[in-house]
Amino acid sequence: MLSAGERPQPPQVDKARIMPDLSNGTATSVLQENPTNPAHVQHIWVVTGPAGCGKSTVGNVLRNELGVPFLEGDDYHPAANKEKMGEGTPLTDADRWDWLISLRQAAIDALSPSESNKFHPPAGVVVACSALKRKYRDVMRVAAYGSSSVRIHFVYLKLDEDVLLQRVTQRQSHYMKSSMVQSQLAALEEPKGEWDAMTINVQGSMEDVQRNVIEAVTEKLAEYV
Repeated sequence: MLSAGERPQPPQVDKARIMPDLSNGTATSVLQENPTNPAHVQHIWVVTGPAGCGKSTVGNVLRNELGVPFLEGDDYHPAANKEKMGEGTPLTDADRWDWLISLRQAAIDALSPSESNKFHPPAGVVVACSALKRKYRDVMRVAAYGSSSVRIHFVYLKLDEDVLLQRVTQRQSHYMKSSMVQSQLAALEEPKGEWDAMTINVQGSMEDVQRNVIEAVTEKLAEYV
């Protein structure tokens, strides 16, 4: 039996998508160019990786370029989880289940018609979530099971351990301590061979990272035209 990450990708059918224009080095907002229609395919972009890889920064870049909501995964951790991480205690699988389910539901809610979006749901949502293990990503994949028009994608940000440690150490007043980077890397299962995941090397400058992420997402969206 195939796991969620090995299942063949569903057929892509949306012929009406308008793609970002990268000819001038920037991406035009997909939603600004193409008003939302609930019948269109909706995309969940889960930006993944260990602490310090730049999930929030990249998530905000995608939010601005695609014109869709952004969910910061850290905001959905219960206080008990934040306290454990602040003390340098790694989270267990049991600690993460409710967090992942809450974040998954928030992504589903963001794509659903509601008063907050004036009953015109967006074409997608960006979610920052470490999703270190395959089974964590499988929990998030369930978000696409309830609708044939929803597609989920994982944008894995790959970065060397030394740089991760340096970035986390430089953070001010953040509950995630540098000691947690080693525990996260020990738990990390890179999404190799998972059809709905893309790997972006974020070792370079921020300009390079932004360009690489936008190009990868644009290429993926082109499959739905």
